[in-house]
Amino acid sequence: MSAHDHRTPKTQIPVALGAGAVVGYLLPALASARPGSLPGSPAAISSRLRTVLGIEERTASGRGYALTFDDGPHLQGTPAVLETLSRERVSATFFLVGEQVRRNPGLAREIIDAGHAIGLHCDRHRNLLRLAPWQVREDIGRAKETIEAATGRSPALYRPPYGILNAAALRLARSFGWRTLMWSHWGRDWEAHATPASIAARVTDDVREGAVLLLHDADDYSAPDSWRRTAAAVPRVLEILAERQLAPVAP
Repeated sequence: MSAHDHRTPKTQIPVALGAGAVVGYLLPALASARPGSLPGSPAAISSRLRTVLGIEERTASGRGYALTFDDGPHLQGTPAVLETLSRERVSATFFLVGEQVRRNPGLAREIIDAGHAIGLHCDRHRNLLRLAPWQVREDIGRAKETIEAATGRSPALYRPPYGILNAAALRLARSFGWRTLMWSHWGRDWEAHATPASIAARVTDDVREGAVLLLHDADDYSAPDSWRRTAAAVPRVLEILAERQLAPVAP
């Protein structure tokens, strides 16, 4: 995939596989579940599967909202976002990429020093469905070591690239005691045609208590300069959330 179209498969569960196939792929112990064997609508089935698999998409408290950023740290995008968050006194969570932390270790520490939370995204930004289990373990393990060395903190949250999981990643996250946190709203800010207005409108559309919002503070895996549009959208996002009387909370 090109840097411009790599976001196409980004879904919370790879829906093209179908609910039953997803269960069989992710957890062989549940392989007996087949389409039609679980009652309810596809959306309800997906919700139950996420619960069974320990995949979350809401804040732990079910209150407020959690603002999250993927793909950084980025030499320009991360400081721009941090500046706005500091000015507005809002805390966020940054899901870090190992190779980006090695390029910008000081920025990773700056996120922590500014009072924000960190999570682990990956070491190299790849679709896990294309990796063997040993490659997944190697990728996550290296990212964990890199993030801990740069920040002095162990991540407690995990979110895979594109929001696509496999059994190896789920098992590893559980073994480390991490929560696997996806999102309920996204700004599609990686797209070349996104604007600050479209990003703010998408990520706050029908947002309610417990929402987890997804944006990106880097453009290494997105359209060039997409971080600029995201950074420009953040003030409006925070304004909309404040107007709706939603408070930022820990995810």
